[in-house]
Amino acid sequence: MDFNPDWSDITSNLVHLGIAYLLAIPIAWNREKYSRSAGLRTFPMVAMSTCGYMLIGMQVLDTSDAEARVMYGIITGMGFIGGGAILKSDKGSEVSGTATAAALWTTGAIGLAVAWRRFEIALLLSVLTFGTLQFIYPIKERLRGGADPRD
Repeated sequence: MDFNPDWSDITSNLVHLGIAYLLAIPIAWNREKYSRSAGLRTFPMVAMSTCGYMLIGMQVLDTSDAEARVMYGIITGMGFIGGGAILKSDKGSEVSGTATAAALWTTGAIGLAVAWRRFEIALLLSVLTFGTLQFIYPIKERLRGGADPRD
């Protein structure tokens, strides 16, 4: 087998993976800053891998039905990974990690959007997820009557 790389494909794939990586950084920074179970290493890898799997599917499969099955598998897999971030305490009904799980799932959607060249969707998902994680938590705690533990 002869290896003759198509440099335009390599460049295009590198750009896609790089954009997915960069759009995951703000979310990763937030989760890392507040010592969550996933952070600076996990989120960019999730975005890149979902983008990569979808790019592979788009380049080697010949029908949109097959591409849809790849996307379905990614979405299902992201739900499974996110489920692993959710922890229930032994003390009763306390559950933690749901925001991290949702952020992981959303980061997978960022990778998918980038693969499909829907950069506007990927950017909005990144900004809205970061904003929710960064700014809604203090409001939630004030509504509950507690102090923000991040202070």
